[in-house]
Amino acid sequence: MEPIKPYKKSFEYSYTLGAFPTFEMLKCHPELVKGVYVHTSFTDTDGLIKLCSEHKIPILTNDKLFNKISDKENCFVIGVFDKYECTLEQNRSHIVLVNPSNMGNVGTIIRTAVGLGIYDIAFITPCADLFNPKTIRSSMGALFRLRHQHFSSFEEYQKNYQNHDVFTFMLNGSNTLEIQNCPKTDLFSLVFGNEATGLDDSFLNVGTSICIPQSPDVDSLNVTIAVGIGTFIFTHQTR
Repeated sequence: MEPIKPYKKSFEYSYTLGAFPTFEMLKCHPELVKGVYVHTSFTDTDGLIKLCSEHKIPILTNDKLFNKISDKENCFVIGVFDKYECTLEQNRSHIVLVNPSNMGNVGTIIRTAVGLGIYDIAFITPCADLFNPKTIRSSMGALFRLRHQHFSSFEEYQKNYQNHDVFTFMLNGSNTLEIQNCPKTDLFSLVFGNEATGLDDSFLNVGTSICIPQSPDVDSLNVTIAVGIGTFIFTHQTR
């Protein structure tokens, strides 16, 4: 395998930083893995060697590479994989993120979604790079358990998934979200705006607009918190 370079979005490959996200990648998408670098000071190698051996994935050593690729001192494993495309499931509920720009937030949302049983997220571009190692690390490898698909506009997304009931989360949403009054629907799309501006007022005319009640002492909730609250309530109402 050719030596890897510091990550750029234009690359056809990316990499995981750390043992845990690398294990998640190996469990979920071993067919995409080009190789795994292991630092000589990493001792918990048995499980890693077993997984790589099962899928004929090369294990490599290059201690200098870790300082070149990762800015984290506790990174002892790097997994290299080919980027890939997904298609969302028609008959599963979705989260839709409109122009999210922060890789840490996107990774946290992915981890939260998978933790709450949502495995399909639509991303309206432009948006943060899903395959940036920082996004993958903040998702703790949950990215590899997720189906993700990019769309150039919300209209493009909606055209492809017309069987979903749409709920847009907005500060001026018409319906206050409470546990006791959460809409019940078999298939939903929960739509959230980006960190700086949220959703613009045009989304008030799309589906059902939702407002999460909050204290007047803050201007808004962080998008990762809003996604967590909305997803938790909707998924528990439909069980």
